[in-house]
Amino acid sequence: MSERKVLNKYYPPDFDPAKIPKLKLPKDRQYVVRLMAPFNMRCKTCGEYIYKGKKFNARKETVQNELYMGLPIFRFYIKCTRCLAEITFKTDPENTDYAMEHGATRNFQAEKLIEEEEKRIQQEREDEELNNPMKVLENRTKDSKMEMEVMENLQELKELNQRQAQVDFEGMIDKYREIEKREKERQKEEDERETKEMLERVLVKRLRDSDSDSEKEEESRSELKKSNSDKPTDILTSDKLPETEGSSASGVKKAKVETWERSVGTLGARGSLSSLVVRKKPGDTLKKPATEEANAAPTSHTDLKVNSIPNGSSSLSLLGAYSGSDSSDGE
Repeated sequence: MSERKVLNKYYPPDFDPAKIPKLKLPKDRQYVVRLMAPFNMRCKTCGEYIYKGKKFNARKETVQNELYMGLPIFRFYIKCTRCLAEITFKTDPENTDYAMEHGATRNFQAEKLIEEEEKRIQQEREDEELNNPMKVLENRTKDSKMEMEVMENLQELKELNQRQAQVDFEGMIDKYREIEKREKERQKEEDERETKEMLERVLVKRLRDSDSDSEKEEESRSELKKSNSDKPTDILTSDKLPETEGSSASGVKKAKVETWERSVGTLGARGSLSSLVVRKKPGDTLKKPATEEANAAPTSHTDLKVNSIPNGSSSLSLLGAYSGSDSSDGE
């Protein structure tokens, strides 16, 4: 199976690389490359501005018979984005820059020319001083004289401005320093006051916390003392609270209601059934004969009797009997 990526190729034993024909290409052939404009320029045909960094599909070629220290120089061809006029520029390895050739003018070219002129003058001066010591002394004297003239002119301008403006610069500086000093003092006083207020708030909070803790301790002590004073047997001797008191509010249970009190009611209650209940005295039960009891039995369907108990308490009992008329009818 052959190799998929074909990294290694087969060379026969009789392979001779000299027999391979060389590809003959012209030396001034052009390549299509993608580049960005190296500087700001303006088209001479239509006046369109082309800014630095704009991308173009350019044609690149090598400049013939032009080298800089053995380095080749390349030329680039681009077209204006508005009128499609051809613009050319080439590399400048001497100044590590690009040089405009045809079709456009470089913006800010005046500053570049001035800088180059200054560099040229400085270089000529250094070369002249290197071989002529008297020229060095002359240039130093000239520089010192020029510096003194500049300082005198500057001083005259300052005095002229002071006469015209009538401004006391020393007073302004002193005033500014005084204002700055007062501002620092005010800031310091504010910081001290804020610190003092914070400490006072912390102290008041601690006092309140201590007071609340002492109150809680006193309440717990009083509750403990009260609970210790109560006896478990006090509930047996305490009087029953009336039924009208709410058990949910006071926490005391209501008195137990007996079964007959739910249906009939207590003896003291004045209801519709109070006439049916007769309270008998203990002496009357002994005096009444048995005949009255026999006569009274058939007259009513139901009788309620109250039997006295030696300890003074009373109980109700419901006795049901059929009337005697029913028995007589049967006879």
